[in-house]
Formats: sequence, structure tokens, C-alpha cells
Amino acid sequence: MAPITTQKTIFKVSDFLSWQKNGSLVLSPQFQRNSVWKSGTKSYLIDTMVRGLSIPIIFLRDRLTDFKTFEPKREVVDGQQRLRTIIAYVTPNLLADFQERDDFSVKRSHNAELAGKRFSELTQETQRKILDYEFSVHVLSPDVDDREVLQIFRRMNSSNYILNPQEIRNSQWFGEFKSSMYSLAEEQLGRWRLWKTFSIDDIARMQEVELTTEFCLMMIDKDVQGKSRPRIDKAYEKYDESFPEKAEIENRFRNVMDTIDEKFGGEFFHSPFSKKTIVYSIFAVFYDLIYGLDSNLHKAKPTSISPEQVASIKLAGERIQKDTAPSDVLEAASRRTTNPKERKILTKYILQAAKLAK
Repeated sequence: MAPITTQKTIFKVSDFLSWQKNGSLVLSPQFQRNSVWKSGTKSYLIDTMVRGLSIPIIFLRDRLTDFKTFEPKREVVDGQQRLRTIIAYVTPNLLADFQERDDFSVKRSHNAELAGKRFSELTQETQRKILDYEFSVHVLSPDVDDREVLQIFRRMNSSNYILNPQEIRNSQWFGEFKSSMYSLAEEQLGRWRLWKTFSIDDIARMQEVELTTEFCLMMIDKDVQGKSRPRIDKAYEKYDESFPEKAEIENRFRNVMDTIDEKFGGEFFHSPFSKKTIVYSIFAVFYDLIYGLDSNLHKAKPTSISPEQVASIKLAGERIQKDTAPSDVLEAASRRTTNPKERKILTKYILQAAKLAK
């Protein structure tokens, strides 16, 4: 196959709207998928544009100029759902096949200022941000035939890179629960790095987001549990549209993380508790001491942790490091597992030490 000629350029949203208006944009060629984006995904896209953040490259193919309209056709090779979302939000009347699923508004969890508003209800400044948003676009020449375009499209939508469960959730959900979990994890980025709980690669693959989710599910379920993909997946689905306990869970999460950091005085990464296999248990211990593991998620005043309790927790950590803790605790701490048995053993051991010191 001869090299394919591609022009790299920039087009504004207003350019695509103009082409759609005059009929020169072919939004859904045969090799494109049907519109399948959920409302949360669409909301996330609009918020991304308003914030001026980058969006993946759009691929077009130039078509020969129409002899009747004297307009060149531009065919969307990759980017149909992004463009359809924008057209449906800004000027839905330009979509001849507009359907109920095309109708959406920005979610409060993505952008409180835009939440529930139509494009016409936005300020002129915000409208301008959307209309002047620039896409990086690669344009294929008209002599690239359908077989070559199809091959390009398939290659762009295939990869040897296998997504982990959290990366899959990231691509599927854009609602209240996901926004909360990602915001909480991002807020703690400095601590994850300082504590050395996660490597740069771990963070790039969203492992800290998954752990944050596990912490929050522990509060919701009132129990120390193992890592369960079905349980985590179900939470993202269940709380996608509405997450009633969001404010209290976020407040408790932040308070527990702050307390751990404060009580260890910046030396947390020297303890065994910073390890990925144990950090869940130390969070559970602090949460139980501050709020009570079996507590309801009503607004509650946190309980203070005494210096004696902190000293006992640190001593329990030293015993784990020096292999002087009970054998079942040492075995649980040494495993690279995240099942409930080991987590419960570790949590119980540390918690008993703290409660005896009260």
C-alpha cells in the first residue's frame, strides 16, 4: 500500500457547525459506529471543552467537490460521536436524525455553573469558549479509498494494550460516583507520591482511584471487604446518576486521610502501613476510630484519636516490620493479596492495639 497523504491542521467547533449547516459534513459514513455515548460522557466532553483541555485528534477525509453546490465534502473517519455531541448541544436542529438520546445537559458533578443549562442559556463568554474551541484534525486526501479508510479506522480502534478494570470503568462511566472518586484520588496525589504507596505507573493506570473507591465502599457497606471487581463495577453503575451520601463520604475520606498524615508526622512512608497491601487496613482502623465502621452516613462530628492510640498503632506497625507480630498477622501482611480474610486480620490486629491504649 502506498503511503497515505495526511494534512495536519486545526479547525474550530464553528467550522464543523458551518459545514453541518451547509450539508458538506458527512457525519456518519458506513464504517462509523452508531451514536452510543451516554449522557454522562457527553456532559464530560462539553466540560472538557469549556475548561480548554485537550480532546483526541479528529480524522476527516476530503471528498471531491460537488458540481452542483461547489462545496467540498468532508467525511468523518474518527470523531463522529464527539462532533454529534457538540452539534446536538449547540444547534440540535442541524441533526436531521435528532433523537431523544441526543438530548442532554451538563451534569453538576462535572461543572456546577453549566449544570442543567442549554447552550442558549450559557453566558456569551462560555458560548464563545465552545464555538472557538480548536480541534487538532488530520485530513486524508480524496484519493484514499474506502478500503484504506476502513483499515485506518480499525487500527485506530484496536490496541494490544489491555485495559485494567479501573481503566474500563473510566471509559464507561461519567456520572456522580466516578466524578467523586476521581476528584478525591486526585486531591491526594501528593500524599500517594510522598507515602510511596503507588508508583508513577500505578497512578497512570488509576490504581489510586480504585483504592479510593474501595475506601468509600467500605464506608457505604460498613464492612472491611476484599477487592471485588463486580462490587466496584456495580457501585459505579448504581451511583452514576445520583450519589446521595456524596458530601458526607467525601468529608469523611478527606478527614481520615488528613488525620493519618497528621498523626504520622510525614513519616508514614517509613511504616509498613503505606504498602498497597496494608494501606486499606490502616484507613479502616482510622475510620473506625474516628467515625465507627458501623456508623450511618449522616453528618457526624469526628472523634479525636489520642496520642496513646497513635503510639499503639505505630508499635503494631513496628512489630509487623520486625516480624514479632502474631504469625497470622505476619502472613496476612506478607501476602500480595487483597482478599477479605487478610484485610480483616490486619485491621483487627491494629484496631485492638489502638483500642486497648484508649
